[in-house]
Amino acid sequence: MSDTSDTARKSFGEFAPKFAEVTDAVLFGDIWKRPDLSPRDRSLITVATLVALYRTNELPFHVKRALANGITREEIIEMITHLAFYAGWPNANTAVTIARRVFAEPDVT
Repeated sequence: MSDTSDTARKSFGEFAPKFAEVTDAVLFGDIWKRPDLSPRDRSLITVATLVALYRTNELPFHVKRALANGITREEIIEMITHLAFYAGWPNANTAVTIARRVFAEPDVT
């Protein structure tokens, strides 16, 4: 990951420039870079939270990010399986479908 994120600006910066700026600068530029948790740990927390809260729009991006941060496909599936009992079966079922779709993308590690 580069020192300066421009992910949000590329994604929706033309439509919501200030929101994109704050997302890149604060969320990905500050919060994700804090030293007390590794990017891998932050990805575990983020993906688990997105599954639990049924945030299907954000989940594909963060599953890709989790893979890039060293979480394996097997760990993602195991996390989703575990969450089925705490976050609900429908949430986990949808997350499996999303993870399968992300894993099938050609540019995903």
